[in-house]
Amino acid sequence: MADVLLQGNEAVAQGAWEAGCAVGVGYPGTPSTETLEAFAKLPDVYAEWAPNEKVALEVAAGVSLGGKRSLVTMKHVGLNVAADPLFSLANTGVTGGLVLLVADDPGIFSSQNEQDSRNYAAAARIPMLEPSDSAEARTMAMTAFDISDRFDIPVMIRSSVRISHTRTPVACGSRVEVGRKPYVKDAGKWVMMPANAQRRRVDADTREDALVAFAEKTDLNRIEMRDPSMGIICSGADYQHVREALPRASVLKLGVSWPLPPEKVRAFSGMVDALYVVEEAYPYFDLRVRAMGVDVSLPPTRPLPRNGELTPGIIAASFGIEAPAHRTSTQSIPARPPALCAGCPHRLVFAELRRVHALVTGDIGCYTLGAVPPLSALDSTVDMGASISMAHGVELAGGGDGHPVVAVIGDSTFAHSGITSLLGTVYNQGEGTVIILDNRTTAMTGQQGNPVNGITLQHRPSRELDLVRLVRALGVEDVSTIDPQNLKAVREGLKAAVADPRLSVIICRSPCRLLDRHREPALAVDQEVCTACGVCVSIGCPALGKSSDTGKAHINALQCIGCHQCAQECAFGAIIEPSTATEEGVSR
Repeated sequence: MADVLLQGNEAVAQGAWEAGCAVGVGYPGTPSTETLEAFAKLPDVYAEWAPNEKVALEVAAGVSLGGKRSLVTMKHVGLNVAADPLFSLANTGVTGGLVLLVADDPGIFSSQNEQDSRNYAAAARIPMLEPSDSAEARTMAMTAFDISDRFDIPVMIRSSVRISHTRTPVACGSRVEVGRKPYVKDAGKWVMMPANAQRRRVDADTREDALVAFAEKTDLNRIEMRDPSMGIICSGADYQHVREALPRASVLKLGVSWPLPPEKVRAFSGMVDALYVVEEAYPYFDLRVRAMGVDVSLPPTRPLPRNGELTPGIIAASFGIEAPAHRTSTQSIPARPPALCAGCPHRLVFAELRRVHALVTGDIGCYTLGAVPPLSALDSTVDMGASISMAHGVELAGGGDGHPVVAVIGDSTFAHSGITSLLGTVYNQGEGTVIILDNRTTAMTGQQGNPVNGITLQHRPSRELDLVRLVRALGVEDVSTIDPQNLKAVREGLKAAVADPRLSVIICRSPCRLLDRHREPALAVDQEVCTACGVCVSIGCPALGKSSDTGKAHINALQCIGCHQCAQECAFGAIIEPSTATEEGVSR
């Protein structure tokens, strides 16, 4: 079959499918999302979005217990959520092969932190493979299932932004059907009460020894000898960057990042005059190679950065090599400040929160953009579900010093981790206001379905979660649903909620503009009526601007979708339908 261009994410899905994987489960999170979406489109498989990563891994564990192969996908912070079952599965092992795709985000392009998932593999003592391009992503996915079956253990594949989203040629193959392993009752293996866990923990030592022996022999770890004066240890995307920046350097390419092959590392060290480690963000290899008693040199010119992505230019500069001319740009890229989309149903909510000077604890989603100017209405964003828990904590600390305390959370995030947070606040008789922004989708990662909108990954029949009934069942008495596109409804709903001494929940329900692409005629600004007060511009709509000469507002007709949010904010009636305006004095 001819090569096809695939993202690393798509290649992992292809490899899992070819390996006979029957079930894929995950939670969407950039840069991992496309993996499960691609897998779901392949024939003869079942795939689903789980409410969160912990649930996803537990579903996959059940598939494994039931004797079939399963794939779990998540981003690095999702692995934090899945850590509880992960560490136990390192003890139980598997029946059907189980593989986790974890996509890291060096540089923090779409996350709240930068972490290195290799540390989870080492801590849990679970094998981890690191592809350096899409072709390897496919073959390593297939190999991962073989390792999982052979060594009775889940296997992790670590990707990163560059591997996940870069397209390189892949030679695809056909699917190998893997029969279901029959169920055999084995409480000693699967029931992790202390006595059983202790025995499985001893088994894990034996398994680790076998995995180290595998790491020494496998072709996934290979020595590439070139100039012996310089030896580089690297993996993943960094391998490609090293090959471009230092084409004459000898390389130990580690496709297995846990466990490491100590004899191969020592052998490579003896073949080169100076040994260096090139890796992004965290000194994972560096620390472990030094712990083997192997000397590691620092780059001769300057250390590699301690955070962010590496590039060939950064690596070359660390080794005193001038970057090629084609990699040096004299042109600056125009700034593009992030902003909520025109017509976003979250905008008026944040404008009102700013107006009442609320202390707003936020959450993970595109609505985090409520923190940036000109809205500047968000005070914290830490992790999935933290908004409600932190709002309760603020109240315990004495409140907002006169500022109403409001938690803001999206519908998918509420299903992910917000339900238990709200339950905790109710249980402990907390107060304050919670706003659930129900835009009918998981917007930030690409409009995936979730339990609230009831849309499943493969569009199987489902049902929507009734948020009102759920919130009431948790014990919240003051629950209301409003249209966030209606400024009056938002203003009155928020006023009533913050005045109520009880815990209040407002559900703001209106579809994401990327789902509902209906456009009304663009509005216009009557320049004779506009007072240049700037209130309309302060809501941060990308279709709105103001004249550098007069300070008066104007509307970009190409971006305006006619949502009327700005018109509701204007107290002077200066923003009007174009049909009611005369040609003179009207600005689009």
